[in-house]
Amino acid sequence: MAPKPVVVIVGPTASGKTGLSIELAKRHGGEIICADSRTVYKGMDIGTAKPSTEEQQGVPHWGLDLANPDERYTAAEFKEYALNKISEIRSRGNVPLIVGGTGLYVDSLIFDYQFPQPMSAKVREKFEKLSVEELNKYCIDNNIELPIDDKNKRRLLRAISDPQHTQQRSSAPAENLSVVGIVTEKSVLRQRISQRTEAMFDNGVVEEATTLANEYSWNAEAMTSNVYREIRKYLHGSHSLDEVKDSFKIRDWQLAKRQMTWFRRNPHIEWASLAAAENYVNRLLGTE
Repeated sequence: MAPKPVVVIVGPTASGKTGLSIELAKRHGGEIICADSRTVYKGMDIGTAKPSTEEQQGVPHWGLDLANPDERYTAAEFKEYALNKISEIRSRGNVPLIVGGTGLYVDSLIFDYQFPQPMSAKVREKFEKLSVEELNKYCIDNNIELPIDDKNKRRLLRAISDPQHTQQRSSAPAENLSVVGIVTEKSVLRQRISQRTEAMFDNGVVEEATTLANEYSWNAEAMTSNVYREIRKYLHGSHSLDEVKDSFKIRDWQLAKRQMTWFRRNPHIEWASLAAAENYVNRLLGTE
C-alpha cells in the first residue's frame, strides 16, 4: 500500500489553520505536526495561541513543547523531528498534516533543506558593515526569515549568521506532498487578530508572562519577542494595558504580512479560502 500523502497547510497567523486542520484530521485519520517557532516552547501556551487540550479534540498533535523558553530551537532540529514524526504517523496508517506559519520550518520539509555549519567570524564581520536596509534586502533575496524586529541590526545579523537558513535545497517539493495556503481577506484577518489578542488577555496571558519571566527571566530567547515583549512594558510601568494590546495587534499584523510575503514566493502552493481548502484536501485524500 502506498504511504499516506503529506498534507501541508500554511497561511498567516490567525487565518484559521488550526481549526481547519483539526476538522480534516478527524475526518481522514490524521495527526497534526505544528510548524510554529513559537509553540515549540513549554509554558508559552496562551501567548502563542497554542491549541489547548480541549481544542485538540483528541487529535494527536506533535511539535508542541519541545524546548524551554531559555533554550534555542532551530529549523534544523525541527526538520529532523518532523521527518521522524511523519514516518511514525505513516506507520500507523494515518495522514501527516503539517500545519503552521513559520516559513523556514515548513520549507525545510517541502524542499529538503540541507543546513550548513555556522558562518565564520570573518564572514560575519562583512555583514556587520552592512546597513539595516542592506541586511533586510539580503534576507529577502536569500529566503532568510526576517526577525520580528526587522529594524534591529543585531537581530538581523543573528538571523543571517544562524545556520538555520541555507542555499542547499531542492527546486521541487518532496514526492507525495501537497501544500495548500489559506487566503483571508485583510479586514477579516485584522479582526481575527484583534479578537485573538483580546482573548489572550482575558485568558491570563499577563499572569503567564509573569510566571515565565520569574522562572526563565525576561531575557530568555523566547521571551524577547511575541506578546511577552509587550507585556514586559506594561509590568514595568512604561505602557498601559490598552497600549500593549494595540502594539501587539500591530506586531501580529506585521507578522501576518511577513508570513504571506514568504509563502507567496512558493509557486507550488494551492491558495484557497478556508472552505475551498477543506474541499481541496478532501478531494486529495479521496473524499468529497
